[in-house]
Amino acid sequence: MDDLFSIEGKTAVVTGGSRGIGLMIAEGFVRAGAKVYISSRKADVCDEAAAQLSKVGTCLSLPADLSSEDGCRQLADAVIEREDRLDILVNNAGATWGAPLADYDEAAWERVLALNVKGVFHTTKFLLPLLQAAGTQEAPARVINIGSINGLRAPGLETYAYSTSKAAVHHLTVHLARQFAPNITVNAIAPGSFESKMMAATLEAYGETIAQSTPLKRIGRPEDVAGTAIFLSSVGGAYLTGTVIPVDGGLSVVS
Repeated sequence: MDDLFSIEGKTAVVTGGSRGIGLMIAEGFVRAGAKVYISSRKADVCDEAAAQLSKVGTCLSLPADLSSEDGCRQLADAVIEREDRLDILVNNAGATWGAPLADYDEAAWERVLALNVKGVFHTTKFLLPLLQAAGTQEAPARVINIGSINGLRAPGLETYAYSTSKAAVHHLTVHLARQFAPNITVNAIAPGSFESKMMAATLEAYGETIAQSTPLKRIGRPEDVAGTAIFLSSVGGAYLTGTVIPVDGGLSVVS
């Protein structure tokens, strides 16, 4: 029981790990003693984030564009070159797009769905051999997909592809959980509002309103989402699979 929430010594990959929620989770993992690989499309940003996190633990940069199947394969190949097993995969890389209904075109849908849904599927598919090598029925490997409360209920903003993609991520989570059991668990975190580049404009315009409409009366903090990811990755979270956990201060239950 002393190590109920420990992930020390585990190896993790966090996609989209150079900023926002991905960076929050990656930092939490590093500080908890895990070896963490982070990926993002921009190599310089990824390298800089890994260098900063390496000051408190072990973090390595593997830049990748996960909006294509080839990009997902290249990331997996880079991990396979360095590791023979993988304890934790966090599929966080994602994009959003907002526009009035009449202006919401095919390019917007393709860009968002390619990264948010197909990227999650292909990255998991190519890293599955390493997850299988790490996981057992008693100590399963973990896949954590980052969804959104906008995939649980319709948002007020015109982000049609984004909310649809996150609902798809939630369902894909359940599907993969059934497929991968008992040696790999698959769960999703559905964050509410956190300070990130993706949320910057929304929080600048509506941040106080969002905070006051949330039962816990605040925006999410890094430790809120990192703590949930650490729980799902630890012994304490080993009996959960196919779940979607809202980390939103209660917003999803009142709206």
